[in-house]
Amino acid sequence: VRWMMYWIVFALFMATETFTDLLISWFPFYYEVKMAFVLWLLSPYTRGASLLYRRFVHPTLARKEKDIDTFLVRTRERGYETMLHFGKRGLNLAATAAVQAASKSQGALAGRLRSFSMQDLRAIPDE
Repeated sequence: VRWMMYWIVFALFMATETFTDLLISWFPFYYEVKMAFVLWLLSPYTRGASLLYRRFVHPTLARKEKDIDTFLVRTRERGYETMLHFGKRGLNLAATAAVQAASKSQGALAGRLRSFSMQDLRAIPDE
């Protein structure tokens, strides 16, 4: 459980770090403070990740649980519909390509046979 709390808090830290690096990285000792914060999160003596998780992350997730569940159900349904749509579209494209390739190759084969047979007929002497 302790590692789960750490990784959740660390993931949130990494997501916010993307923006904070752009905005406030010019402050003196920014990178040193950031490193100290990560060590504080990870340290078994300070238990920083557990503290942040219990005070901020867990209450927020508990308040938003119904919204998150609704969003996940909606996303799953849309994902299934999208997969069916693109699957049908892909199969239609594959079938069309197969039919076109077969018709082109059949025409080429018939033309080649026709040319061979015309040569064979011309090779027969007219008597």
